Amino acid sequence: MDVLLAQAPTDVLFNNFFIILFILIIFVPMMQRYILQVERRRVLTRLGKKRRTQVITLIHRQEVISFLGIPLARYIDIDDSEQVLRAIRMAQKDIPIDIILHTPGGLALAATQIAMALKAHPAKKTVLVPHYAMSGGTLIAFAADEIIMDEHAALGPVDPQLGDQQGVYPATSLLKVVEKKKTDETDDKTLVYAEEARKALEQMKALLARILDGKCGKDRLDVIIEEFVSGKYTHDHPFMAEEARYLLGDCVKTEVPEEVYELMNLYRMEVGRGRPGVEYVPLTRKN
Repeated sequence: MDVLLAQAPTDVLFNNFFIILFILIIFVPMMQRYILQVERRRVLTRLGKKRRTQVITLIHRQEVISFLGIPLARYIDIDDSEQVLRAIRMAQKDIPIDIILHTPGGLALAATQIAMALKAHPAKKTVLVPHYAMSGGTLIAFAADEIIMDEHAALGPVDPQLGDQQGVYPATSLLKVVEKKKTDETDDKTLVYAEEARKALEQMKALLARILDGKCGKDRLDVIIEEFVSGKYTHDHPFMAEEARYLLGDCVKTEVPEEVYELMNLYRMEVGRGRPGVEYVPLTRKN
């Protein structure tokens, strides 16, 4: 009996240690995410007041689950387009919109929705690219009146990509395959893909012409389509700021506000239910 009584305090201490450890594992990351979110909103508010704009972020970092070390790639998806469209609808019609883009691209439908919604906003639209906005991100950037890029930031081709479980194939490459081979030497699947590739290319050219109508680069539409859509380059080819300015004209600038870089430092690689990729602080004339 004495032995059991002597061990009891140790068991209690041991149990309390694991309870405290469990609480720390759960709540410390939550507090860290909350503090980051508060700080991001503070910087977003300051940037919006400084530029007198509605600032929206569309930021995708490659995230890692710290416990398992598994990389998770982030792309533009329907959830992103839903949130960005909501932010654009909330913006007052006479207030300019700034979108901070940091993305490898993503779902064509989602990027198209965002681009068309941005184009439809009656006030000035500006896209800020501190690092890169590839593929669908570039499509969104084309809808802006002004693109502000870091000198070493990059845009990318918007040539359609068709994929299945075996891989992803550039539309232009699929068309070249059927051009070089006879029909009876080509399997039905490749022929179907080639037909879809032809449609995808025509659709992208028409979409780009629609997005650029009255916007950045309209005067050089044929050149832009040749460079960005025709498959002249690989899909990850970077169009750096200097080349983007040459292709799109004076609407491309390189004076990125310091607050944008400050904001990027607050988007750490993290995974949680509250995905921080799309954020905004509504701006009104009272601000």
